[in-house]
Amino acid sequence: MTTSAPTDSQPAAPQPTEHPSPASLSAAPPLSVDRLIEAVLAGEHGPLPAELVATSVFWIHHGTRLAGGDTTYLNQYVLVRVGAAFGGCAFEAGELTPEISRASSGAPLDVLLRDAPRPLRTAALDAYLSHARPHRAAAEEGDAEPVTLPSGTPELRARARDAAVAGLLDIEEGAQVGLIGVVNPLVAAIRERGGEPLPCDFNLRATQWGDPVTDDMHEVLDRADVVVATGMTLSNGSFDTILERCRHRGIPLVVYAQSGSAVARAFLGSGVTALSAEPFPFSQFSADETVLYRYRAVDGA
Repeated sequence: MTTSAPTDSQPAAPQPTEHPSPASLSAAPPLSVDRLIEAVLAGEHGPLPAELVATSVFWIHHGTRLAGGDTTYLNQYVLVRVGAAFGGCAFEAGELTPEISRASSGAPLDVLLRDAPRPLRTAALDAYLSHARPHRAAAEEGDAEPVTLPSGTPELRARARDAAVAGLLDIEEGAQVGLIGVVNPLVAAIRERGGEPLPCDFNLRATQWGDPVTDDMHEVLDRADVVVATGMTLSNGSFDTILERCRHRGIPLVVYAQSGSAVARAFLGSGVTALSAEPFPFSQFSADETVLYRYRAVDGA
């Protein structure tokens, strides 16, 4: 389960200073992550990835225990830089080693999109889509709502972040909210809005308040009135299943993403109804103000 700045040690290779026109605005809505990658490789969402380079690849491991909690979150991230954009993806312990940075820095982006392990492939796709259309550009164009997280302690910033995610929920009192990827402040934020969390996580067995946490995603997807899912589902391969199940049942899917925030954005109106996108550097790596971006699918999309 993920909750998620290194500085560049080497100068970035020269990159175009202007962002490419967002071809994704006219591209067909993707049905799966693999279909999205195929479309990106074909140049349907911007420049050909073969023309871009992963200037830097980062490997980060860190732990967090919020005050008052008894859970230590251990998280690993792989990050890819393309020009002025970063893409990120969390992964499970042991999936990637720090050597991935040496092996992948400087690689053509299309090579990573085709051949890299899933977390690195997701980070590369995220970097590409963030390069083609940064979240800040989407906000300037009125397609995203920037939310500034206040400076302060990890606890303050985590509560503000998870309240921003919960603010995307349009639920009735007592609604069953499937929470796939559990962070305790988000459990609290869902309850504060009148929802009843159905927590699901591969790595936790109980919330801070003793609520049982299942590892059976399918049980949650069958019961929920609305689903809130972490971007790490892109890393472990469950995103497509969640997307298809929510489409089939006709229930809202809200994604909160540090991992693959621009990847999840590509599915707005195609299964994803709302998104809290938090690009790198992530909130837990700073005590200063940072910005996340909230998206809502256009009605009827």
